[in-house]
Amino acid sequence: MKRTLPRSVMLAFIAIVFGLAFYRASGFPKASPFQKPAALVVPSAIPRFESHFASSKLFTQVHASSTIELKDGRIRAFWYSGSHEAARDVSIHSAVFDPAKAQWSSEEVVVTREQTQQALHRYIAYVGNPVVGRESDGILRMFYVTVSIGGWAGSAIATMVSRDEGATWSEPQRLVTSPFINISTLVKGEPFLYSDGTMGLPVYHEFISKFGEILRVDNRGSVLDLQRLVAGGQGTLQPVIFIQNSQTAKVLMRYSGLAEPHRVVTVTTQDAGQHWSQPDKSSLLSPDAALAGVALPDGRLLAVLNNIEQGRDALSLMISADGGNTWREVKRLEDQLAFRTHGDEAHFIKNTQTLVQQSDTATTQHLAEYVESAKRSACGKVSCVFEFSYPYLIRTHGGDFHLVYTWNRTFIKHLWFNQAWLNQHLEKSAHDVLH
Repeated sequence: MKRTLPRSVMLAFIAIVFGLAFYRASGFPKASPFQKPAALVVPSAIPRFESHFASSKLFTQVHASSTIELKDGRIRAFWYSGSHEAARDVSIHSAVFDPAKAQWSSEEVVVTREQTQQALHRYIAYVGNPVVGRESDGILRMFYVTVSIGGWAGSAIATMVSRDEGATWSEPQRLVTSPFINISTLVKGEPFLYSDGTMGLPVYHEFISKFGEILRVDNRGSVLDLQRLVAGGQGTLQPVIFIQNSQTAKVLMRYSGLAEPHRVVTVTTQDAGQHWSQPDKSSLLSPDAALAGVALPDGRLLAVLNNIEQGRDALSLMISADGGNTWREVKRLEDQLAFRTHGDEAHFIKNTQTLVQQSDTATTQHLAEYVESAKRSACGKVSCVFEFSYPYLIRTHGGDFHLVYTWNRTFIKHLWFNQAWLNQHLEKSAHDVLH
């Protein structure tokens, strides 16, 4: 009779192999300094704050959006779209925002599960989480999640490049993050550059233990090195890197652990990632949800997250003037906390009608369809739940900010604001506090 190993022994073996794949006994190769941000043009003095829907397809679920500034100043967004999360029909979509017209293009499919499966010569169950960075030679490189077995914990990363600002893409290839198994690596945070031209890619793991890392990737799509941000078992996910200068950076991470209090976890480096501090819990609340942010030229930090104890029905823009030690709210971007006392479909429809019109004036002629599409994703048999989640924030060379996030799993919402609006809002909030 054929003998099989006990399940506990097999799990232990997998854990050991997985651990060996990522463990480094001592010292990483000397880290290259972080690349300093390009000089900004003189920003506009006229405050601007606009809201749009980046996605346009109705009656589908969308999630995990990201953006990048194109060479001509337009903004290209990416997200995944399908009948539901982890469905076989999920594909990566994209659209382009033209600031001159204040308008989004129609969305288009970038890559499908089937195309990924054919290119990688392996079974792909579903895809998700696209992020795009610009390499030192100007080429765009996309990273996105693929799952062959199990759930998100069994994921791997695929990568492809575009030489025409995202109009067309090369065939996907696997990003080899481990010589063993090569599973449980996911992306969410914005890629960045080191001064030697290599790319830093924030990643995280969910298999057996949850923790964040940074991969260093060259222009051929090869992983040169990895840096563990936090030891396993501390429930940290989806690191966001705030580069303050060539040597200093702060990382904020989603907390998915059980230990109280539930707060965003932080680590810092003073030597371009050669060493990282011990993790510390910040004052930012973490309802086990993703966050986003950027470092401003004057040293302040800007973050967007669900700054609430539980749920994803409120989204806040936060700022820190002391390196992330303390934070204050600039603006509550979305707020449906009061809806928790209702939860019924009638109230959801009424609230959603108002929110859709406030989010994008172009929806007026098709308001009923937009509301019905939102209801399909947000309402179950018993109740409805609002969700504003997975923010992604960038700052352009012109000093403007572009924020995209999941809006009720139905649309990707886009907020466009500038430094003048931010300054105006900060002055107003400071005045309100004093009076």
